[in-house]
Formats: sequence, C-alpha cells, structure tokens
Amino acid sequence: MKPADIALAPIPGTPSLRPDGRQAVLAVRRPDLDADDYTSQLWLVDTDGAARPRQLTHGWRDGEPCWSPDGEWIAFTRCERAADGTAGKPQIWVLPTAGGDARRLTDHPLGAAEPSWSPDSTRLAYVARVPENDRYGTAAGIGPEKEPPRRITRLKYRLDGVGFLDDRPAHVWVVDLEGQTHQVTDGDADHGAADWSPSGDLLTFAAARHDNAGNDLRLDVWVCRPDGSGLRALTSGGLAADQPRFSPDGTVICFTANDLGPDERHGVARAESLWSVPVTGGTPTRLTDEATHQLGHGARIVAAGDGVLFPDEHRGSVRLLLVPYGGGEPRVLVDGPRQVTGVARVGDVLVTVIADQDSWGELVTGSGTVLTDFSGPFRDAAGVRPLTEIEAVAPDGYPVHGWVVRPDGPGPHPVLLMIHGGPFAQYGWGLFDEAQVYAGAGYAVVMGNPRGSSGYGQAHGQAIRGNVGEASAVDLLTLLDAALADSSLDARRVGVLGGSHGGFMTTWMAGHHGDRFKAAISERAVNAIDSFSGSSDIGWFFADDLYGPDPERQRQQSPLTYADGITIPTLIIHSESDWRCPVEQAQRLYVALRRRGVTTELLLFPGEGHEMSRAGLPSHRIARFEAILDWWSRHL
Repeated sequence: MKPADIALAPIPGTPSLRPDGRQAVLAVRRPDLDADDYTSQLWLVDTDGAARPRQLTHGWRDGEPCWSPDGEWIAFTRCERAADGTAGKPQIWVLPTAGGDARRLTDHPLGAAEPSWSPDSTRLAYVARVPENDRYGTAAGIGPEKEPPRRITRLKYRLDGVGFLDDRPAHVWVVDLEGQTHQVTDGDADHGAADWSPSGDLLTFAAARHDNAGNDLRLDVWVCRPDGSGLRALTSGGLAADQPRFSPDGTVICFTANDLGPDERHGVARAESLWSVPVTGGTPTRLTDEATHQLGHGARIVAAGDGVLFPDEHRGSVRLLLVPYGGGEPRVLVDGPRQVTGVARVGDVLVTVIADQDSWGELVTGSGTVLTDFSGPFRDAAGVRPLTEIEAVAPDGYPVHGWVVRPDGPGPHPVLLMIHGGPFAQYGWGLFDEAQVYAGAGYAVVMGNPRGSSGYGQAHGQAIRGNVGEASAVDLLTLLDAALADSSLDARRVGVLGGSHGGFMTTWMAGHHGDRFKAAISERAVNAIDSFSGSSDIGWFFADDLYGPDPERQRQQSPLTYADGITIPTLIIHSESDWRCPVEQAQRLYVALRRRGVTTELLLFPGEGHEMSRAGLPSHRIARFEAILDWWSRHL
C-alpha cells in the first residue's frame, strides 16, 4: 500500500434494513484526493444476493440511512457541496423508495444528524445543535473573531473535533414529512440521539441534565413525549449512559453505560456494558459482565425481538453477541478473526458490516454470505500483507497478544514497534492503513495489546493505572522480543512509534529503553501530565483517573521528565488544533530535545485535531505518511 492508496479505502457505515428484510441500505465513505475531502453515497444491497449492489444516491456526502417502518422512505443526512467546493452542514433528507427525487426536510445552521423514524412513518426524531444568537455565523458580518467572549463555568466545556459546547447545546428535534420542525428538549445540556417507543408516544435519549452537569461524567436516560412534555429521568446517577433503545414490547429501555464510581468521574479503562431499566422506573440492571465484555469502539446496539445485539471486543476481534433481556449468558452470533462494525436486524434477517484482514468492511448476512466487495479495488491495486498472530509471556508469566505484518521478501527486514492509543483500545483483525503502508515500504510492523488495552477483560485494562509507562513497557518489549525471534526480522534496526497514548509510550520508550531503538516517532502525545490536566478537553478527569491524583506520581509518570535520557533521533508529529492532547505537549518535548542537541524535528499540521491521521484532510494524511517514511529511510 502506498500513501495515496487511502483513496481506495472505502469505509461502510451502519446498515438499515427494509421492513421485509429483502434489501439493506448503507453509506460508503472514501477519501477524494482531487477534492481533498471525503465523499459518501448510499448503496442498495439485496440481502438474498440475487442482484449486484447498486449506488442509490449521488450526493457529495450522504450518510446515516434509515428505512421507514412502512418501507416507503429512506431518511438520510446529506452535505451539499457549494460552488467553491466546500461541503455544507448535514441536513435531514428523505428519498421515496417508489421513485422520485430526494428532498430536504431541515435547515439548521450547524447541521442535523442521527435521524430515527416514528413507528407510523410520519415523523423523524433527530439531533441538532442550537447556537446562541450571533454565534457561529448566525448573524451577518459577525465572524468568530468578532463574537462576544465566552463565560465558562464548567469543566466539560469543549470537545476535540467538535469545539465549544456551552454556546451550542445539542437538542432533540422532530420533523414531519412536510418539513415542519419542533424542538423537543431545551436548556444548556447536550442531548444524544433519540429512539421512539413502539407505540410512538415516547422518546428516549441520554443527557446530563443534573445539577452538577459538566463537572462530572454522568449521563442519564430520559424519556418524554414527542412534544417535549412529561420529561423524566429513568436513571439517577452513577452511570455514563448512551444509546438508549426501547425493547420491542416497549416495557424496558436497554442502554450502554460505564459505571463511574462514587464521584462520577472515573471513566478510564472501565467496560461499557449493556444495561436495562423499566420504562415505568426502577433500578437499572446490568445485562453483561463488566469483567469480560466491552462494547466495540463506536459500535451501536440493536434491540431485537429475542434480545439485544451487542458488538463485543474480544482479543482483537469484535464479535456479535445476542444478550437476553432478562440477563444470563449471551449467545455468540458472529465470531472469529474479524470485527463487526455495524448491525441491522428485521425478524429473522440479520446483516452485519464485517471488517477483516482483507477488507475495510463488507455487508454480510447472518449465515455468512458476503454480499458486497467494496474493498476489491484496493486488494487488486495495492495488495494486502496478512496479519500473523503471535503470543508472548511477560516476565511475571502474564500472556501478551499481538500481530506482525511482514513485507514481501525474505528479509532481514527493519522493524517498527507500533503502539496504539487509548490506552483502553485494541489493535486487531482488520485492515489497518498504518501497518499496510509501512509493510508496503519494506518494514515489518509489530503491534499488540499490552496490559491497559481493551478486549481482554476489565482487569487487563486497569492493570497499568498509576504506573502507566513502566507497566506498559514490560509487555511491549516482551512482544517485540517474541517477534524478533524470527530471523527474517532485523533486531539491529528497530524503530518505535505511536499516537496519543501510543505517543506517550513512544516518548517513554525513547527515554527509558532508547538502546533498543534506532529512532522514534512520537505523535499527538501526552508528554507532561501536569499541563495535560488543564489543557486537554478530557484532562480534568482523565489524568487523575489513569495516572493517579498525586502530583509527584504524575511527574514520575510523565515522559517529559525523562527527556534528558532521550538520545535517539525523534520525530514529533502534532496537529495545531488538537484539543485532546494539545500542541503544547509537542512543543515542550521539542524544545527540551533541541536544546540538548538531539536530532529532532517537529511536524505541525494546521487546522487539524486529534483525529488527523484517521479523518484529517486526505492531503495531510498523505503528507504525514510521506514524512514518516522519509524519517525511517533516514534513520532506520
């Protein structure tokens, strides 16, 4: 894979099924290098495989399709492209399935998202941010530099990739097929996507509407009538709830949540479990074991007739579980070396979007029939280097799991130890552009899930808390040594790299184990915990929870503390608008190394946030890959 081959990486979204299950619709997103942007369209797929998948829409950026219960409409979001090439804000559109043009239903200045049909197919609930007067382009001639100052009174006041929150809260809205809109919720709280009760008389959503909202992580499940009346909470603290869904009989609401602990601020390395609560009120019940099950990153649950479909992280895979409403042992519906990224079910018809080591994601039936070949052009043009699973044993006897992606040829190949972010996240069974690009350039890539990662149980994830660098390094070096036992890998030429927490660990490795590596690339890293606590959008809770609240222990765990021990060439990559790990984290490390004469470069990307390597401008993603390959060619 070459850097520009990201244009051949289509990413399918969550599917939606026609009410009779005969067809599915889903969005497919890909980079457009000429436009230096992302485009997506809706695709229609027959679930019996009788006809080839066909492109349904031709908008610039169409997504979030949702089939109406009567089968007559497909609702979706669309960003129209202006004459100057810029994409507008997403709005809710509907497309008649019997034929005809799509038409727009909403016109919100900051866009609309997450449409959900009422049971009678006459209305849609959705979410839209409501800006304060005279902000965000709502007043002619007033740009960001002329807006009044923001008065900030809460800890959670901004979010990387979104911006400031207090002056544009997200609210639930309802729109009918004539485009008449009604705002359901009010106040200064953010509200999540809404789900309709089977009878259509209630909406449910998650929101932080309690007195201390914005100073903790608590999110409760709420219900109200579609006109906003009768608002009441079904949970009362202790949880960070998300994705509430009515059961098919309307008696309970299932939702995902993290158990936050007594102060409602402990959200790090805690499993996102499945819960339920009666619609009439009562004590929430946990349906999945937090010790063993964890919702897949970004995955959505589906409330089906016989249980809840729950994508579950498991040793680098994301398997699909069917969780009974009454609790008990889940049934595994999809398993193996693959990742379920989207699910839809109608009656006995189940479709999933599945990514594996040969595909960015394809639509697959419940029986395992692959209905699409979106990744075929990539495989034909770029080829795929396979994942080789490896197991290692740490000095204390603990198992460490990972993979090696090898380049073509007999070797010996230079080696890259690549460290994921999170840390409560996982590498796994899927096509990963980073590994494919580096292997395509001749490097063997070692990547794994040391203690601190998700997918191996909650105890595995929490094992590094309070001693992050030292504890993680043991497992990472164990995995590296196991990989280097292969004579086709050159132990004399090893580099280390990673982003976010992976950047933290890269800087830590360079300062503590620099003799093991020839060079390093630390990207969007946490380097100094003290300043991260106040400058990061999540630092106010994340730092104390992961590293511990003691300032001296935080100093001892900060990679910047050991910058004097870094002697290997170090490339620092960061985005100027990163609010998750702010750019000062990179600047402090860069200055510390340059003042000592270490071979160091700082690569800064303007206008990008924390997700630049995954969702930044295509031109920036390609430039980043080229800079990384240039660095390794010079130093490895």
